[in-house]
Amino acid sequence: MSDRPTPPRFSVVICVYTEERWGDILAAVDSVRKQSLPPLETLLVVDHNDRLLHRLTEEYADERDRAEVRVLANAGPRGLSSGRNTGIAAARGAFVAFLDDDAVAERDWLHHFAAGYADPEVVAVGGRTLPVWASGRRPVWFPEEFDWVVGCTYRGLAPGRVRVRNVLGGNASFRRTAFDAAGGFATGIGRDGDRRPLGCEETELCIRLAGAVPGAVLLIDDRAVIHHKVPAVRERFAYFRTRVYAEGLSKALVAQSVGAGKGLESERRYTSRVLPAGVLRGVRDALLGRAGGAGRAGAIVTGVALAAGGYALGTLRARRGASPTFSWGPITPETVTPPETRETAETEGAAA
Repeated sequence: MSDRPTPPRFSVVICVYTEERWGDILAAVDSVRKQSLPPLETLLVVDHNDRLLHRLTEEYADERDRAEVRVLANAGPRGLSSGRNTGIAAARGAFVAFLDDDAVAERDWLHHFAAGYADPEVVAVGGRTLPVWASGRRPVWFPEEFDWVVGCTYRGLAPGRVRVRNVLGGNASFRRTAFDAAGGFATGIGRDGDRRPLGCEETELCIRLAGAVPGAVLLIDDRAVIHHKVPAVRERFAYFRTRVYAEGLSKALVAQSVGAGKGLESERRYTSRVLPAGVLRGVRDALLGRAGGAGRAGAIVTGVALAAGGYALGTLRARRGASPTFSWGPITPETVTPPETRETAETEGAAA
């Protein structure tokens, strides 16, 4: 008899919303199915798009496919947060991992997540997200310190396996029991398709989780790598401006929920150390005649100003009671009935 511990079983949740990403969605699912640590299941949660729901259901209608990939409709209001909550509620694994629908995971992605959970105090493990630029290379003006703008790991995060305040939602995993303790992702704070790119729902959840579970440890392991596509529109400065402003609005909502002390703890170090160093590098590169140096320095300064403006406006709205409402609640299996459970229940009901 082997003394090896049983490896963690992961349910992988991929939230999808548009047929325009059809090829990306199939590639994301394929990367999960090829993991060196096979997942228990992959859950595709479709955000209020009946055509996409039907098309994906047909795509994975084969018996073997249905055993590995389950297609679900978002059971809550439109948006990424409720889509993730739907996936959590339906998940059968003891661990739930999240992958963006326009990203592919490297083969050992889940293996490195699993290694972090050897410590019973670890409640969440995130990974490193690398950009895949539509143009084939990083825009020369785009500072690495702002790679979070395109959903990727940014310059300033410590390398290796390190303890963090929060993981990044598109490349993250949690113990299923974490949601029992803290509830799910807050609705009203995250993305809603292609509308204004608000975010920070994973930040708010992680801070809330740390408060709900004494001694909780959250990690990022930079060996758990995914490659995230950056479309051409997000390589433009106009998107950069919109996204950093929206981040300021989102941070105000986080501060409203968990307090400014916890809500801005990591951001203070980022703005006082990481960003000034980035400006100096940009200025130095400009003086040395290197391409993009002045642009990167200017983008950092502009980004700080816009994020601060968004935060100020979001805070003012909160004080006036005009900010968006957001809430979270317990995640229970009853929220979403898996297809096979529903079929069984219907059969038993008919027999009775």
